[in-house]
Parts: sequence; C-alpha cells; structure tokens
Amino acid sequence: MMAGSVCTQAQQGRVLTAKDYERAESFMTYNTTPLVDRSNVRPNWLAGDRFWYAVSNAAGTEFILVDPATGNHRPAFDQQKLATALSAASGNSYMAMKLPFQSVEFADDGNSIRFAADGKRWKYDLKTDLVTTDSSASAAGRGRGQAGGGGRPGRGGGNELMSPDGKKAAYIKDYNLWVRDLATNQSTQLTTDGIKDYGYATDNAGWQSSDRPILRWSPDSKKIATFRQDQRNVSDMYLVTTNVGKPALRSWKYPLPGDKEIITIQRVILNADHPGVIQLQVPPDPHRASLSDDISSSGTFDDVDWNEDGTQLAFLSTSRDHKQEKMRIADARTGAVREVFEETVPTQYESGRGAINWRYLPASNEFIWYSERDNWGHLYLYDAATGKMKNQITKGDWVVERLVKVDEKNRVIFFSANGREPGNPYFGHLYKIGFDGKGLTLLTPEPGNHQAALSPSGKFIIDTYSQPDVPPVMVVRNLNGDLVTVVEKTDVSRLMATGWKPPVPVSVKAHDGKTDIYGLVFTPVRMDPNIKYPVIDYIYPGPQGGSVGSWSFSPSRSDHQALAELGFIVVVIEGTSNPYRSKSFHDMSYGNMADNTIPDQIAAIRQLSARYPIDTNRVGIWGHSGGGFATATAMFRYPDFFKVGISESGNHDNRNYEDDWGERYDGLMGNSDYDAQANQNYAKNLKGKLMLAHGMMDNNVPPSNTMLVVEALEKANKSFDLVIFPNSPHGYGPYAPYMMRRRWDYFVKNLLGAEPPADYQMRGGGRGQ
Repeated sequence: MMAGSVCTQAQQGRVLTAKDYERAESFMTYNTTPLVDRSNVRPNWLAGDRFWYAVSNAAGTEFILVDPATGNHRPAFDQQKLATALSAASGNSYMAMKLPFQSVEFADDGNSIRFAADGKRWKYDLKTDLVTTDSSASAAGRGRGQAGGGGRPGRGGGNELMSPDGKKAAYIKDYNLWVRDLATNQSTQLTTDGIKDYGYATDNAGWQSSDRPILRWSPDSKKIATFRQDQRNVSDMYLVTTNVGKPALRSWKYPLPGDKEIITIQRVILNADHPGVIQLQVPPDPHRASLSDDISSSGTFDDVDWNEDGTQLAFLSTSRDHKQEKMRIADARTGAVREVFEETVPTQYESGRGAINWRYLPASNEFIWYSERDNWGHLYLYDAATGKMKNQITKGDWVVERLVKVDEKNRVIFFSANGREPGNPYFGHLYKIGFDGKGLTLLTPEPGNHQAALSPSGKFIIDTYSQPDVPPVMVVRNLNGDLVTVVEKTDVSRLMATGWKPPVPVSVKAHDGKTDIYGLVFTPVRMDPNIKYPVIDYIYPGPQGGSVGSWSFSPSRSDHQALAELGFIVVVIEGTSNPYRSKSFHDMSYGNMADNTIPDQIAAIRQLSARYPIDTNRVGIWGHSGGGFATATAMFRYPDFFKVGISESGNHDNRNYEDDWGERYDGLMGNSDYDAQANQNYAKNLKGKLMLAHGMMDNNVPPSNTMLVVEALEKANKSFDLVIFPNSPHGYGPYAPYMMRRRWDYFVKNLLGAEPPADYQMRGGGRGQ
C-alpha cells in the first residue's frame, strides 16, 4: 500500500503517474483508518456505571463489558455461542467476529441482549444461549447503541427537541412553537402570533440555518426558554442555481458588518402544557452569544441556565460587538428580570473554549464566572444576590478550557485546562478544585491531550489520551485520578507495516522572535538525502481556531501526508492570535484579521529549513474558508516568499461576510478599517501562481467574496486560475475529491515542476479530515 515514496527526484520535467497518485492517496483517512485497531471506543452505559463497547481489529469486532467498580474488563458475551445460536435461529451462517449487528441493547441485569440483524429484531439469553425473535418494542434504553456507540440524547423525530422527561417534543410549525405529547401524539400550539421573519425559536445565524427549534427545556419539563427572532428589516443575501432553464433564486436574511438592522431576539418563556407567552422584561438582545458567532453552538440555546424547579432563568445578554456581557436572572412566572453582574472588555469576551463556562448555582445563590481579566482564562465565584466576587477559583499562567462537572453538594469543580503542565500548551488535562480555590488536583497526569468525561453517576472518569505521534490509550480512573483499569490501547502495527509514519510535532519562535508557537511537519516516507523539498504551508488563521485542529492522534490529517508523498514537505503551524493560550496571545490580530498569522508562518518555515531539507525558494500555501482568505493575503502581501497558492472559499472581504464574525474579531465598522484588510485591494501585487475556488451556492461565505478578487485580478491584468462549483455549498459536497485532485495537480505542476497524471480519479471521497 504505502511501501514507497514518489519524491526521490523532484526535477523539472518529471512526469508523475496514476500509480504515484494512488500511492499518495493510500495515506488518506479512508485508507489509513481501517488499519488502526482497537480505537474509537464509545462507552454504552448500563446500571451501576458498567458499560459495554464494540472494538474492531483485523479479525472483526469484539464486544467488551467493563465494571469500573471492580475493575473487571471482560468479553460482554461468548461471541462464538451467539454466532452459533443466531445461525441456527435464522438459517443463515454467521462468524463470531463478524456478527451483523445494526444496533445492540444490553439488559441492565446483564442476562440478555436485544439486537437488530438482517432487518429483524432478536433476543439472546446469555444464560441459556438461545436466540429468539424479539417482538417487543425497541425502547431507547440506557445500554442501547450502535455497534460502536450511542446516539445523541434529547432529539425527537425530525426537527423536534425532546423534553428531559422524554414525554414531550417541541417543534416549529408556521413560525410558531408547538409541543407534541409522545404518548398520545397530540400537539399543542404554544404561540400564535409568529410570522415569517418574526417567529419563535427559529434558527438563522446567517452563515447557517435550519428548521430545528432553538430552546432550553426546564429540568422539570414544564417550561421552555426561547425567543422571538426579529429579522423583518434585516438585509437579504442571494444565491442563484445553475440549471437548464431559468435559475432559482435563493434568498435569506444575512446581515453584514455595519448594517443598521441586525437580527435580534426577544427572550420569552412558555408553559409546555398550554398557550401563552411570558416575555422577559428586557429589550431585545442582539443575535449574539458568549461562545461563538451563533446562539446555539453548544447544541442547545446558549447562555441560559434554569434552576431545578423552573421558577428562575439565568441568562447572558451579549452586546453586538461582544465587548459587554450582562448576567441576569428572570422570574419565570412574571418575566421580571434582575440585573446581577456585568463585565466589559476592550476587545471581545468569550466564555470558554468549545464550551460555555459560566454556571448559575441557585441552591447557594451563587454563580461561577469565566473571565480572562488577568490575561488567562479562569473561573471566579460570585454572589448571585449582590453580583460581588467571592473569590477567584483558578489562577496561573494557563487556560481553563471547559467545565466538565460542577458538584454543588461537595463544592467541587471538575474542568479541563491547557498549558499548566510542562510541554505542549495545547494538551488538555482534567483537574478538580474546590469552590474556594483550594485543592487543585491533576487527575490525568500522562503527557498528551486528554479527552475525559465522568460516568453517569459521577464516580468514575473515562479518559482517552494521545499525542499527534502517539496512539490513544483509554483508561478508567477514580475521582482522585487513580487508575482503575486500562480499557484499550490503540494498535497501529498494521498501519506501521505499510510504511506509514506520524507527523513530527515541532516548536519554533513566532515572528517576534520570542513567543513559542507549535505545529506539525509531514515529510515523505522515504526522503532523498540529496535534494531539498518544496514546502506546502496549510493555513487556517482562526481567530476562533487554528491550523492544527485537534492535538490528539489521527492516522491522517486532511491530505497533508498524501501531498508529502508527491514530493513535498508539508507544515501546519499554529500561529499567534489563535486560542488556547493567553488573552494577549489571542488578541494579537484583534482589529486586523488580515494579519492572518502569516508573519508567523514565514518565520516558522525559515526556522524549520534549518532542521529539514526545505527549499525556501519554493513555498506553497493553501487553505479553505478563513484559510482561503489567508492564502490570498499571503500571495498578495508576501509575493516574494509564497510562490504558489490555492485559496478555497475565502472570506476575502469581511464586509461581505456575516455580521457577527467581523464585528467580533475586528470590531464595529466605525472602529476598524475593513477596507484596509480586503484582499481585492492588494490583488495587483500577485507574482506567483494562484488558484481560486468557490461553491456558487455557498451560504456560509457568499461567492461574491471570491468574485471581488477575480475582478481585481482581471483589472490588474493578472493571470490566475479559477475553479467554480456551480451548485455546491461551502465544502463542495460530492465535488470535494475533485477539488483535492486539482489541488494536488496545481502544486505538482507549479511548485514541484513536474507533470501530474491526466484527470486522476480519486478512489475515496471527501476531504479526508
């Protein structure tokens, strides 16, 4: 599969063959992941914190049962006996390691399992080893899951949102909110005055939208916190299909930075059993949240927190520019609102990394607050009656990432954080600490990036840790961090046997010569010691994320290793202005996103050329979305360094991208020079080879962004290449493999100086991330 590399010669005039591309493609995730054994374990929970899981290896699938209380780790059942019994019952022939399960449900008593196979439901009695047809309804029990995991809780059918007690489901119909009784199928209309562009619980963030409701059920399932979304006077965005005959016009509400009218939400509370709207007694809030440029990025209605009996609702109001947060508490019966606390920051406030980290604690009339006021993301304890701080909970030169559990009874917080332990500051670890800031305890001590969660009872920790070049280990720990049992160690021996190797983690200095930045380097499996390699820089500048993405192990990351096998060294550098570091680090590009971490990329490549055989006269760069913006910026502003660029779906002028993005990271239009950051204004500086690509039905980054650059290049009489996907969205859908092949061809021809095979057909699908 991957026995050799095609990069032993990189001279002008070389011709690459389909076999060379096929070998490179063998490093894509759809080819590497099947060779990774005992990985991607998803616990399916049973009573008493026991769990089962399915894990694959070269022979097939094993089913394992784990009891954290005893540390017992054993086969969940005798697979050979089940295969024999199922073969006898069904008349078909089955192998023990190739059981045809579509879903599996374990009984809490451990005496039987129910499963679906070959379109039928079956029951297996573990005491008698008998398989019989199962005529009972398949309840979504605690131990039910796919052959490797469970489903997402809280969703009813279609676009419904289920109540915590599992008895009701809320949905939108004709811009109003309805609730369906799941037992009787009877529906109740809760609101009656919703109309187009002024409906209840409607989902539209401009850059994404859906028909699902955005709301938060109260814990007792009696009330719903939601909003009436007002976009009546908001400007429209337009896209046009390509087809035989007249095109179809698609329009939707999509405000831009500087628009006078943006989407607002009037907060309301609804009783789930009868019509009626309780409007919270505050003015409508901007369509903003503390975590991202959406109000449901947490998977539910962001920044709202019920008390247990549904009589109070705590919520945050975020200002249009994300500089001000107001913590408020509403009386759910009357709609009266009490102002509790306010924080204002010079740049932009965020409540955590991938999770909202404030919590209302009604039992003690307190709340936990997340702030970067001391330059690092930390937790603070406040009095909810007075809005006064009681104490800082966490402190130090490191970042709280997300709250995992708040134990109000014992006044202990479990949380993940980055940068406290030696080594890579992007590695996350799990900790616990008291509300009073005492007793900080590291619970996951091994080097690496830890992804930890608590068992349903909260008595055990399930922890999976790895590094970009070290495969995962999954363990169970107690709440002191002590090891209970090793669940699985991922086995990459079959992958290694093909010649595969992981990327190399590196650390270099940023453009300031002082700040440590981190990244990954991908080199060909077999390197020619006699040549220097052209380098390809993959970039995603954030500021809400970075180029590397997850710092956990992955057998493939996009097409980075595949490109390396074609004769390149590929670098992925996490530049300054990306998250998971200090506030000042993250804010380095605030007000000027056109910086795009490019000075850091240049500094990193020059330093890495002293460690690797990199030809700094042949530097390529590519990226998608924000990375497309950064790629064009690099080609226009640093044309003597970057020689070949591929800019996919870039937001080249943030005046043409949704309002919340630019206004958060650049500031309001009157306070920031958006024009000075727009790529089309620098297109005349192009010297190298540039390919632009965009989907013409992109409802995230509208294609006008790329068309502005196209027009500017044409006005400047510059030659460039353009790939258009007439009916594709932001990620190109089924045409993503085509774009990847075009990317390979472009770098091979223009950076490597070789000839690619004609119209190579990718064997797999997607972008391979």
